[in-house]
Amino acid sequence: MPPPPVTLDRRVPALLLRLDRNPLHHGSLGAVRSLGRAGVETHAFVESPTVPLARSRHLAAAHRFDGDPCSDADVVRALAAAAERIGRPAVLIPMDDAGALAVARLGDRLAESFLLPRLPEGLAERAADKAELPALCAESGIPHPETRVPGDAAAAAAAARELGLPVVAKWSRPWLLPRDAGLRGVTLLTSPAQAARLHELSPFAGSALLLQRRLPAGGPGTDWFFHGCFAAGGRPLLAGTGHKDLAWPPRAGLTAVGSWLPNPAVAALGLGLAAAVGYHGVLDLDVRRDPGTGLYHLLDFNPRPGAQFRLFTDRATGLDPVRALHLDLTGRATPRPPLPRAGRMFVVEHYGALASFADGRAWWPGTGGREVEWAWFAADDPAPFLAMTRALLGRAVTRARRARTVPTPAASPAATPTEKEYARCTTW
Repeated sequence: MPPPPVTLDRRVPALLLRLDRNPLHHGSLGAVRSLGRAGVETHAFVESPTVPLARSRHLAAAHRFDGDPCSDADVVRALAAAAERIGRPAVLIPMDDAGALAVARLGDRLAESFLLPRLPEGLAERAADKAELPALCAESGIPHPETRVPGDAAAAAAAARELGLPVVAKWSRPWLLPRDAGLRGVTLLTSPAQAARLHELSPFAGSALLLQRRLPAGGPGTDWFFHGCFAAGGRPLLAGTGHKDLAWPPRAGLTAVGSWLPNPAVAALGLGLAAAVGYHGVLDLDVRRDPGTGLYHLLDFNPRPGAQFRLFTDRATGLDPVRALHLDLTGRATPRPPLPRAGRMFVVEHYGALASFADGRAWWPGTGGREVEWAWFAADDPAPFLAMTRALLGRAVTRARRARTVPTPAASPAATPTEKEYARCTTW
């Protein structure tokens, strides 16, 4: 006999915190739909009333954050205003790295108004900062690609040669990258000169540049992700492994199409890491298998729900990582973890289309009757999908107009050498 559906405590609302300005963040929409469908009064910070998330019928109220996301005072002020509007303690769920770091840092000041997981001191910073992650992996016995943090441009060029080309370049704290600067969080470099030029842009980026040995893409079975929700001390409540079928940008970006597939090695990595660090809350890990050694390496540790968390939804109980977190923080029992629903798919419509074309396919892989969780479309909540489509069309028109009328900085005779290098690097 199947277990009954989970029942969340509808007396306790939820607030989603996202500090980066990303009006097309499908993970936040998934969380609003998950909790809203369970009868939880769900609030979220949004950029404007016209963004797709604000159009969801499952969103109880939208809140604005107009301050500096790096200012603790501004974050506390915005959360205090939201708490006053909500009127009773709410489960606080950060949906991006900046929000996760703020919640971990300000936990004691937020405890009166919010229910939130409590991480060991400094863990969120070490997990999210890509320059700190290698040491955390070494302490936990988790393989991680060889990584260098060069101190200057010459050291960056030397590190690129020593690690082997092409080499992966990452900004240690990508959430600090200025908007519209053209810098990417992850870039694949093909020469030492590119590494040197990119390092010279460190003052623009707001964090350190690191170079990482590239694990070759070995085709199907290479790229995986792990989602888990953990009670205090790293006790697992729900966990699942997924295969990244398609990514955008290709082979180095977020999950455009993913499948829930059991992988004992990846599961052991995720469960072991959470236990070793005493994790509490939802986490999202990106993992790549080294075809040469067969070892699974941890690439990213996100101390918050990943955008594709709804892939790991149990049909019988309705349990997913965000619902499990609400159950845990409100003192309710979590049912037995679901068995993997092998082949269940998660598809981000626009990224799936782009990745399929880039991969030489006419469209994303045929579902073949497989169960699909769409990132944007939902029959019971169509407005966000329509708003997303309008936003993408508007962006395309705006970019086409700019391309016809605005010269690039490198083409300007008045551009300084630094600005020319900056413009050149943003085109990689």
